[in-house]
Amino acid sequence: MRVRALVIRILRQIIRDKRTIALLLFAPILVLTMLHLVFNGEEYIPKIGLVNVPPAMNSQLDFENATIKAYKTLDAAEEDLLNREIDSYIHFINNQPSVVLEGSDPTINGVTMKQIEKALKKLQPTDNDIASLEVEFVHGSAHMGQFDYFGPVLLGFFVFFFVFLIAGVSFLRERTTGTLGRLMASPLKKWEIVAGYIIGFGIFTMIQSAIIAAYAIYVLGMLMEGAFIHLLLIILVLALTALSLGILLSSFANNELQMIQFIPIIVVPQIFFSGLFNLETISSWLKWIAPFTPLYYAAEALRDVMVRGYSINEIYLELLALCGFSVMFMLLNIVALRKYRKI
Repeated sequence: MRVRALVIRILRQIIRDKRTIALLLFAPILVLTMLHLVFNGEEYIPKIGLVNVPPAMNSQLDFENATIKAYKTLDAAEEDLLNREIDSYIHFINNQPSVVLEGSDPTINGVTMKQIEKALKKLQPTDNDIASLEVEFVHGSAHMGQFDYFGPVLLGFFVFFFVFLIAGVSFLRERTTGTLGRLMASPLKKWEIVAGYIIGFGIFTMIQSAIIAAYAIYVLGMLMEGAFIHLLLIILVLALTALSLGILLSSFANNELQMIQFIPIIVVPQIFFSGLFNLETISSWLKWIAPFTPLYYAAEALRDVMVRGYSINEIYLELLALCGFSVMFMLLNIVALRKYRKI
């Protein structure tokens, strides 16, 4: 009887918590649906450029599953390659083919080279000729591993995840212990309270983020082609975005469990749009969400610095997007405080 009474109490408690019921039903369905759309997406079709291919050879080149773009000059092909409009281009030196790969994604490199080798096999029928094919990499190398490409995305995700969680739970504790209520009763303005919490929590979260970045680069040996200071800047701006979002969402949670319930809805889906999976192969009606997620910009900026060696001048748009998210979340934090004190 006592066990039954306990079971009934727990069931009633869960039934009264509409958010928990929604999470139990909606979150797994959401994540499974995204996984289905990601792993059952379209096959990636490489984009290959042809630069001044001799007419006799051009008629023999037959690419089975690739998008081909012809170029009259090498400079035009190089510009499109740097802008990632194409994955590689083929040019001929003394009637010998030479391949230049963008190189930052090992998976795309493999798919592209497979198509190129099939097409060139008609021109160079022996395996020795194919093996001696000259291949250059704009970024990365033939020895670049999957972790070198996925590492920047994972680094950004873990920084975002832990800062979001710690900031949200810490601010929630400020509310539940009455500290926030006492501050709201003081002469402090709402923006001053938000700024104080952002700066206070921000100091520690930024130190944490810097330690994570340094550990990944100097201890784990993650690929690092750019300047560490640029990587650190991206990490700090991303941490600020996660911090302001965590504080914002904690305003809608009454306990730590409800704060954690935001993770499968807010944090987990972002990893699907961060570049861990190729967005070109995801269903078109789903990938439009990507530009509305902070990790989309953070992962691209991290990869640009760590894999491609870009400088601050080439990643400023991603940094501006992250700063825009941070400012928006801070303003929403100020609005959220109205439920504690009227203007």
